[in-house]
Amino acid sequence: METKNAWETYDKKTMKQVEKLSVDYIDFISECKTERECTDRIVNIIEAAGYRELNELIDKGTKLKAGDKVYSVQMNKSVVMFKIGKRPLTHGLNILGAHIDSPRLDIKQNPLYEDTGVAYLDTHYYGGVKKYQWVTIPLALHGVVVKKDGTTIELNIGEEPEDPVFFVSDLLIHLAADQLEKKGSKVIEGEALDIIIGSKPLVINDKKDKSKGTESKEKPKDPVKAGIIKILKDEYDFEEEDFLSAELEVVPAGRAREAGFDRSLILGYGHDDRVCAYPSMLAMLEIGDVDKCACCILVDKEEIGSVGATGMRSHFFENAVSEVMELTEGFSELKLKRALAASCMLSSDVSAAFDPTYASAFDKKNAAHLGHGLVFNKFTGARGKSGSNDANAEYIAHLRDILDKKGVAYQTAELGKVDQGGGGTIAYILALYGMNVIDSGVAVLNMHAPWEAISKCDLYESLQGYIAFLECAGM
Repeated sequence: METKNAWETYDKKTMKQVEKLSVDYIDFISECKTERECTDRIVNIIEAAGYRELNELIDKGTKLKAGDKVYSVQMNKSVVMFKIGKRPLTHGLNILGAHIDSPRLDIKQNPLYEDTGVAYLDTHYYGGVKKYQWVTIPLALHGVVVKKDGTTIELNIGEEPEDPVFFVSDLLIHLAADQLEKKGSKVIEGEALDIIIGSKPLVINDKKDKSKGTESKEKPKDPVKAGIIKILKDEYDFEEEDFLSAELEVVPAGRAREAGFDRSLILGYGHDDRVCAYPSMLAMLEIGDVDKCACCILVDKEEIGSVGATGMRSHFFENAVSEVMELTEGFSELKLKRALAASCMLSSDVSAAFDPTYASAFDKKNAAHLGHGLVFNKFTGARGKSGSNDANAEYIAHLRDILDKKGVAYQTAELGKVDQGGGGTIAYILALYGMNVIDSGVAVLNMHAPWEAISKCDLYESLQGYIAFLECAGM
């Protein structure tokens, strides 16, 4: 079976819609490179669209009715949205789920040091990365530093033209004979991914030699480090000790860009998984009145196993559904279980796009192709489907019917050849409730690299597919 290239089906009106969505999305991923930045931007967007904060409604005892729109945020890193439907929650929810964390380098808690006149910040990589891809490229520093008095300092350094950038050094080719003999996973070791942040020593002018009419200059221990500490204090108002309570992420510097002479692709950092999160959020804003409650959950920590209080394994989502239920028909444990078991979900995560340069890693007829629309992965996992959610045939048939009637371009895929590797998403976690779940998303080239690539039309088709799902699934 072959699928069509969606570009070939578009008229001028649709092409304008594709380009408009792409412009807005480029702005989003260029300005939202951490889960905190994504959450802040999403909250601003949805509040402008009439969404109200759930805790405020709880405090006021406000009852919810069909058409009401509410949201809840977990630790500034995850957000869940609900649009109340006409049916009781016990009839189930239609859920879009995606993650807003991406592979990166994290600054350690005791990171600042000097070695032979160069100052560094020590890092620990986050998620699955090819470490050698992170050397010699411009890097930016994003995140927060929280002082003991509770003051929060937000950092975003390296994105503006006048900002400095940072980088990880690599060994010059002339001296790299031994390095080039190493396996790819060992070419750059994790402990070598420290970013260079300065090389100018601090000099303190504090003594005068009256006999010569000159000043003597006192050189502190680790003068380059001392200079960096002074800059941090003077320009950003925090001390070295404040790194202990900081969350700082090192990400590629610069905006996402159109790619290709035909401008059909978008090259940028963090497509995995913001290219699914962004249209999932938009779908919630574009749907009309719905029969079943529509829900979108955008979570943290997927890249490291969905752990922690802001990951999908936490009870944040379940607690939010419970609170919404209490404000609609009244909560009970049994009703919550019925609601979740009756739900339908698209676990919206990216899929690997077929790459002709590395064709041997793919089963071509069961691979996702750029430009062929929304991708469905019946199962993920590794090799023998280990760790996978495996969607039911009946559910897939239901989704096919919805998307065909709505004219949405879609395709099915697996993540490479059977013995080649594999991966996972949040799908299996939601499947624990007994609901129907399938992985769906956008095909990505260079997945988990500092710069990834997607097709504009796949982004557009995903949005159309998510809207159709929220309005029609489980009917």
